[in-house]
Amino acid sequence: MLIEHMDQNPDVPEAEHSTGAKGEMGNTATALAASPGEFEKKIVVALLNCTIVHVWKEMGISSVLFSQQDSPPSQATSKYLNGENQYGPEGFTDKQVASCKVQCKLRFWGTSRCLSLLVSPAILAQTVEGMPQTLSSTSMFTPCGFSPHLHTAKEDEQGGLIFQDGNLTSASLDALIQHLIPTTDYYPEKAYIFTFLLSSRLFIEPHELLSRVCHKCIEQQRLDDPVLDKARIRKFGPKILQLLTEWTETFPYDFQEERMIGHLKDMIHRIAPCDEAYWKKMNQLLQTLNQKLATLSHGQEGIVKISAAVSDKLVAFKTKPPSIQREILSVCSDPYTLAQQLTHVELERLSHIGPEEFVQAFVHKDPLDGTKTCFSEQKKTSNLEAYVKWFNRLCYLVATEICMPAKKKQRAQVIEFFIDVARECFNIGNFNSLMAIISGMNMSPVSRLKKTWSKVKTAKFFILEHQMDPTGNFYNYRTALRGAAHRSLTAHSNREKIVIPFFSLLIKDIYFLNEGCANRLPNGHVNFEKFLELAKQVGEFITWKQVECPFEQDPNIIHYLHTAPIFTEDGLYLASYESESPENQTEKDRWKSLRSSILGKT
Repeated sequence: MLIEHMDQNPDVPEAEHSTGAKGEMGNTATALAASPGEFEKKIVVALLNCTIVHVWKEMGISSVLFSQQDSPPSQATSKYLNGENQYGPEGFTDKQVASCKVQCKLRFWGTSRCLSLLVSPAILAQTVEGMPQTLSSTSMFTPCGFSPHLHTAKEDEQGGLIFQDGNLTSASLDALIQHLIPTTDYYPEKAYIFTFLLSSRLFIEPHELLSRVCHKCIEQQRLDDPVLDKARIRKFGPKILQLLTEWTETFPYDFQEERMIGHLKDMIHRIAPCDEAYWKKMNQLLQTLNQKLATLSHGQEGIVKISAAVSDKLVAFKTKPPSIQREILSVCSDPYTLAQQLTHVELERLSHIGPEEFVQAFVHKDPLDGTKTCFSEQKKTSNLEAYVKWFNRLCYLVATEICMPAKKKQRAQVIEFFIDVARECFNIGNFNSLMAIISGMNMSPVSRLKKTWSKVKTAKFFILEHQMDPTGNFYNYRTALRGAAHRSLTAHSNREKIVIPFFSLLIKDIYFLNEGCANRLPNGHVNFEKFLELAKQVGEFITWKQVECPFEQDPNIIHYLHTAPIFTEDGLYLASYESESPENQTEKDRWKSLRSSILGKT
């Protein structure tokens, strides 16, 4: 079981450098007196080095890349980033090493940005320039992304596409569109199709993109000629049908627009006279698409209805009456069963989130890109936002269930129950529910119940808290997530395939990736290297959300999770004060105010 190894995880990277840090900072007064700003420089060096060490730790290759003669670490760092370090990590593919380099560059740039707020620019520049063989932050990164100094490999241009080490890094939008279009003897890689369809909506609306693709196909394959070359079209037809199929399967929401369906039908009508099988394939494609859109639409309507019902109850449910609702233990007393039902809810809500929502969530967040966004009028992120609301609801539901019982023993029993539920969520791989439960138990109205917590066996709770500790950019959680992801890749059953990430942290990672690099380079090219990394993160999530839940659904428990009334923040504080009296004057004043505003009492 995963839970059995929770306390065996290595400490966060910072802990490894604690001894050295103390030595560096041991005589602060002397350092500052000897040279103004010297102490700040040492802090800058330590933070920049730890940034790279942390990335290498995440990749599991730091012990290989650091040789004994590389001291201080910045020497190994600069060699690695410059491509001078030839001793590669054994057991890792070129793609994994390349990914590590990209992460190092992104985080080095982000750390430099943060440091510029803490120390003077002069000290920062002087310190970074003084690091052995390490590029300065200004030469390492441009406002538009990666600096060419970090790419020692020769650039190769093919049809307007710029490649480095065989990987597509940038191109004009027209060249990228052309690269998407199949021919009689060419079909784009699946990874490229996903990456471009995901990112292209930042530059061109989906219906316009499909229109241009169809127009180019008509020109290149001469589909407007009075007499068609049937032999050529029989080679081209299956490829364009495959492209349209992948588009409808991965981004079905794009085809809610009639213009998209119109372009799709027009293209198939043009090639169908050459092979009657194309009519059948078109009908199958449209039927599958309609079924998928109907399922997604039905799910969205259900979420809206549930949200409205909860909102109405929040207004009426402002106090702590003992009989207004059932408590969770009367609905489900088995932690394992509740964890399974929470997993049902998570996977159901995740299934409605389209990959494009991750891009559309941040379309206004890139000040370095002067291009007009395609979604200036409306951000189509309703499913993503609904999922975040579900997380918040679960937090408040946990806190409500704990604060509601009148007796201390019952409250302690509810806390221990949720600790066991959280433990089972961890074992299943449901990290989002796990974090929501921990967050609910850490809310101030719950954490202040000292008499209640004194009756709780907290050892398991502290282990769970340790796993979700934000220290080191959630290092422990990321380690556990990688373990769950590996289990999913080698799984023999849907039970082992479940990976539900802590969603807010995933959004944060994507946000900082978007902030770290602009969408376009100075020459106007699309920064495709950025979107490859974005597609990697989103693609992994898409794989996880497609897992079918293996647990049997319990409608009563699901209904309770969605509709049980929950306290507002003020209601939670009032319930907490009613359970255990205020301990200081500030709490007493707030209690009095809440009783007056909520209960109408003095």
